[in-house]
Amino acid sequence: MATELERPLRVLVVDDDDGITSVVTRALARDGYEVRAAPDGERALRAAREWQPDAVVLDIMMPGLDGLAVCRQLRTQQPTVGVLMLTARDTPLAQIVGLDAGADDYVVKPVSLPILAARLRAVLRRHEPASETLRYADVELDTATRRARRRDREITLTTTEYKLLLHLMRSAGRVVPKGVLTERVWGYDFGGDDNVLEVYIRYLRHKLEADGEPRLIHTLRGTGYAFRTA
Repeated sequence: MATELERPLRVLVVDDDDGITSVVTRALARDGYEVRAAPDGERALRAAREWQPDAVVLDIMMPGLDGLAVCRQLRTQQPTVGVLMLTARDTPLAQIVGLDAGADDYVVKPVSLPILAARLRAVLRRHEPASETLRYADVELDTATRRARRRDREITLTTTEYKLLLHLMRSAGRVVPKGVLTERVWGYDFGGDDNVLEVYIRYLRHKLEADGEPRLIHTLRGTGYAFRTA
């Protein structure tokens, strides 16, 4: 499957609580996702059909069509979409009901944003195509072999370099904050030196520019990095 990097990953946030929706959508947008929100089940299903999100963050308790009913319909209409359920009930029964409805995972309210981000990444990984080729400018990245190619030159990457390039390419054209990139590559509980990211950026640039090719990984001082042509 080939992806031309036309867009970042899409996440639909569904909750009738405007406060939760606002906080979650802003946090996910900072993480580089394209985010939309829906306040109820009916509008969530309509948005899912029209917008085709990669994942849905879905509250269970909503007036009218609740999250369990929405999840069941999503599984019928869009079986490959990832579903992360939000539940106010931290009990085994509540979790079992949500998972049986077709959810991939759940997060208990009040929402911890780092945990939600980590669970969402795990859900998206489960629904990631087994083989995918990302393309931007003259660079290709094969997610099956974890190898990159620039023009006719093959580039072999370490695991960390692969993860770094993957997330930069998936946010191509957009600025990825340093903290977000560190979290995506090493995990939200990363406790290493902040300079580690800069070291791996240098490694990756060296490999991508080995034949004198134009720079694609740009540093925005005090902000982060962007994978773009200029």
